[in-house]
This record gives sequence, C-alpha cells and structure tokens, in this order.
Amino acid sequence: MKWVIAYGVAALAFGALDACWLSFAGSRVYRPALGDLLAADFRGGPAAVFYLIYLCGMVWFAVRPGMADGVGTAALNAALLGGLCYATYDLTNQATLARWPTWLTLVDITWGSFATAVAASVATAVARRFGGA
Repeated sequence: MKWVIAYGVAALAFGALDACWLSFAGSRVYRPALGDLLAADFRGGPAAVFYLIYLCGMVWFAVRPGMADGVGTAALNAALLGGLCYATYDLTNQATLARWPTWLTLVDITWGSFATAVAASVATAVARRFGGA
C-alpha cells in the first residue's frame, strides 16, 4: 500500500506543480522563446505517458531510498533525477534544433530539479506517515 500512496501523492504533487508552472511559463517563457516550434494544441496522450513513466522513476530512484533513509535522501535523489532527465531533454533539443536558447535549458533544468525534489519529498513524507516505513 505504501507504494500506491507514494505514487499517488507524487502524481498529485508533481501534477499540481507542473500545471502551475506550465500555466505561468507557457505563454511567458516557452512561447516567446520557441514560437512555431511549439504545437498549436496541447497533446494529452504523450504528456500522460511521460508523467506515468516519470513518476515510476521518481518513486524508484527517490522515494524508495527516502522510505529507508528519510525525506532528505528522497529530496537529493529526486533533484538529481530531475536535473538529469530535464538536462537530457533540453540539451538534446539545444543540440538538434535550430532555435533552443541556453537560458531556457538552464531554467528548465532548474525547474525539473526543483519540482521533482518537492514532489518526491512530499510523497516520501506522506508514504512514511501513512503507508508504513
């Protein structure tokens, strides 16, 4: 049950954070920087697949060790995971697309590290409290 709790809480926390970020940054950060590189309409299917997979990684690589060693371990591992995953995406785009600014890469990596760390920390704390450690 603790893993269901951890996954569900991570999904809620990361989903809420990312929804707030994308609502704010979509028109203010990404659209001005990327313009016509962005799809005209949001594609929910690929986003859902990303979140399902990413949350599994968050639970395995951050929450699971955090269940044994504490929220600080979860936060550190999650920040590293978020930075690594977002760097992979952003640096690949920067290497292959004609227009992908360095500042956007830095902002996105920072966001990925922060959001992943917060979501995994909350998920770990709740799962430890209500799912048993």
